[in-house]
Parts: sequence; structure tokens; C-alpha cells
Amino acid sequence: MLTQDKKQIDWKPIIKKFIAVLGEKGVVKRREELLTYECDGLTSYRQTPPVAVLPRTTEQVAEVVKICNQYSVPFIARGSGTGLSGGALPSEDSVLIVTSLMRQIIKIDLENQLAVVQPGVINSWVTQAVSGAGFYYAPDPSSQIICSIGGNIAENSGGVHCLKYGVTTNHVLGLKLVLPDGSIVDVGGQIPEMPGYDLTGVFVGSEGTLGIATEITLRILKSAESICVLLADFTSVEDAAATVSDIISAGIIPGGMEMMDNISINAVEDVVATNCYPRDATAILLVEIDGLEVEVAVNKKRVAEICQKNGARNITTANDPETRLKLWKGRKAAFAAAGHLSPDYYVQDGVIPRTQLPYVLNEIEALSQKYGYPIANVFHAGDGNLHPLILFDNSVHGALEKVEELGGEILRLCVKVGGSISGEHGIGADKKCYMPDMFSEADLETMQWVRQVFNPQGLANPGKIFPTPRTCGEAAKASIQQFPGVERF
Repeated sequence: MLTQDKKQIDWKPIIKKFIAVLGEKGVVKRREELLTYECDGLTSYRQTPPVAVLPRTTEQVAEVVKICNQYSVPFIARGSGTGLSGGALPSEDSVLIVTSLMRQIIKIDLENQLAVVQPGVINSWVTQAVSGAGFYYAPDPSSQIICSIGGNIAENSGGVHCLKYGVTTNHVLGLKLVLPDGSIVDVGGQIPEMPGYDLTGVFVGSEGTLGIATEITLRILKSAESICVLLADFTSVEDAAATVSDIISAGIIPGGMEMMDNISINAVEDVVATNCYPRDATAILLVEIDGLEVEVAVNKKRVAEICQKNGARNITTANDPETRLKLWKGRKAAFAAAGHLSPDYYVQDGVIPRTQLPYVLNEIEALSQKYGYPIANVFHAGDGNLHPLILFDNSVHGALEKVEELGGEILRLCVKVGGSISGEHGIGADKKCYMPDMFSEADLETMQWVRQVFNPQGLANPGKIFPTPRTCGEAAKASIQQFPGVERF
């Protein structure tokens, strides 16, 4: 594994070899151009990499990784840079391998319901490529029009429809991988169940610490015969949360079930003006029912009755695609809309049991009052994946540290009630110091064994996921020490 002792790297011969593999246009080395890659969606931490490379094929990725391995230089894979946990944050001595030019949809096989794509393919492109034939790709992060499949693989991304259809790992059949020594291997295949160890499952969600996926075989689904979206508004967050549990308890599994609080409602109406979300509602619930036409008709009625029983003021339903899209538009724009509420926001990604929603939301409000920062709540209510957005001004000295502390309190609260510190954004550099709150030393050591089998020199995305010091406070400081040039602002 890499140690804290670092030697000065002579980049000239390394860059010369990169150019020999990729050509001049495939190597970014001018500082002003490298600024593009200094952070991902977690913009509080920034570090300009010494060099970035732009491969287009599996073979080019492998050659670049072999060069890194030859010189013992760390490398970090980056897709579209939309991640929210600092997973693609460079270090001062690392090569950034950017897969955004690997954009080919290599194969579509409708009969076997699969598609083979490169990692730079944008999430929504997959559905666009197969929708004309009546198919779609289920995982749909809110950033799906800009996030890449490679990044989704790294973070095991979810989305609105993960309640019924699962997250990314449930839709990946096979992978072509470049391992940290530059070797190329295939794991999984073109059928859902393969014998032997589930190496595909091990890799999805490993956040670039086990290698780089260069071809991904995805499962695509047949579009539902009928789809209906219901929007119910409530005067109480507790009533909306109780509705979520009651719908699932009734044996109904919606395609998606999302909740937004009043701050989020007004933010999206200010920005995208759906004119669908009542501004005076304390909370709204979006429920999508899909399936056979008769099934949707029955469940739509049952969901409406449950909402009314729990005090919903109004219920809007939409069956046609245009109106459904309008109802979802605000939820999809919620993160962007939060940017109009304050100069900065800090988003967390904890998961809790559905039954704990009322308690946890009340506790989050209490933490908001305690720290003095407003919190907008937007989340995948059906599977308890919270996305509290803490609003603050980064230009105020000490504000970021306070907000990070508040975010940590929320994560610990999630663990306390039997949940998790991440549902789909990953651990990255942001949440690694909270891993000991959720996992024992033996758990973390076991994970490190897996990492070292794939990545014995620690060259692939070092400094992510795992805390190196023993305590959370020390780990937080170490995350800065490990990247001496990281700027915080």
C-alpha cells in the first residue's frame, strides 16, 4: 500500500509515454485546462491534478494504467464529474483518467434485453436508444441527463425508480475491467446469474478502488403497459411519512415514491414553475404506479384512499406522458433549485428504515435549529434514502466546518436508527471518516483485504472510502493532510 512518504515525481517521461499512447489531444497538461478537473460535484474540496488523460478504448486505458503502474503513480478514474462525495477528487501526485470520450453504445440486443456501453455514455442515452422499441434503462439518478454510466457503476447510483426496480447493481450483467496492473479481464456475462464469485457485484460500488470499467453490459426492461403518477400534498410531514409506510404495508410497491418539504417545494416552483406543487404545503408526496392497466387502475385508487386517510388535502393524478413529466419535473430539478436559495449547499445521503421517517425528520429539524442552518429535505421516501440539503454561505469563515459537523450528525442519526451513511452517492473522500460509525474494525479490515487483492499497490483511487486514522476526528484532518494542496473555501 502507498505510504504517507511521497517522493517527487518527474512527470516529463510519464507524459511523453501518455502522448505516445493517446496523442497530444488525448493528454491535458496545461494548468488552465486542468482546472476543469479539480473537483467533482462536491465543490468544497479542490485539487488540480498534474495531468489528465482522455482515452477512447479499453486498450488505451490499459496502456495508461500500465504506465502508472510502472512509475508507481496513483490514478483516479473520472466520468462526468457529477459525483457528490469527492470520489473523483484528484491528489497532487495522481493521474486523472477521464472516460468522458468513451461514449459508444457498442451493442443493443432487444431479444435478450441488454445493451453494451462504454463508461462515458450518459445515463439517459441508454433509454433514448431503446425507447422507440418499447424498452428503457431503469436506474435514473436526478442527474441522469449528465451523469455517466461509468460513474453510476462506481457509486452504485440509484434514482427515483430504485424502490421497485433496484439500484445500478441490479441492472449490470457484466463488465470489462482494466485492473490496477493494466490487465484486462471480463467478469459477469450476458445472463442474470453466473456461477462462481459475484465479481460484478464486488466491483459495482467500489468507487474506482478496484480498477476501471471500460465496457458495461446493462439489463434493459420492457416499458410498462400503463403508468400513473399521483401528487398528494400534506399539512404535516408526519402525515406524509406515515402515508409512505402505509402504502408499502398495503402490499403496493410503487415504481417510485418521493417526498419534498416546503423549502424544496418553493425552491423548485421559483426555478422551474411547474405550477403543480402547492406552495403552502408542508410536504408533497409523488407516487408512480406502473404495470398492467388493470393493476394500475386498482392501485391508483388504493393509494389515493391511503393518502386521504392520512390527511392529504389534494390529490392530482396524471396518466399521459406529458403531465407525468410535468409532475416529476420539480423533483428532478430539486438539487439545482436549491442553488437559488443560498450561495452554497451541502447535501448528505443517509438511509433509514421507512418507519423511522417521522422521527428522523423531526430530529433533522432540531439539528437545523441547533446549528442555525436551514435544511431542505428531498428524498426517495419509499426506500428511506434521505437527501438533506444544508443551506449556507461558504464565504463566511468557519461555515463549511460547521455544516460538515451538522452533516455528520445527520449521518450518525441514520446509523443510530438502523440505517446507512450512504444510499447512492458513495463514501469517497467526504464520508470516509464516518465508516467506523457503521462498521467494526473487523468489517473494515475485511473490505481492505478485498481491495488489496485487486489493488495491492494502492494506486487506484487512493485515500477514498476508508479512514486511515482510528478516530473520525483524526480522519477528517487526515483527509486534508493526504492532499496537501487541497483548497477549502
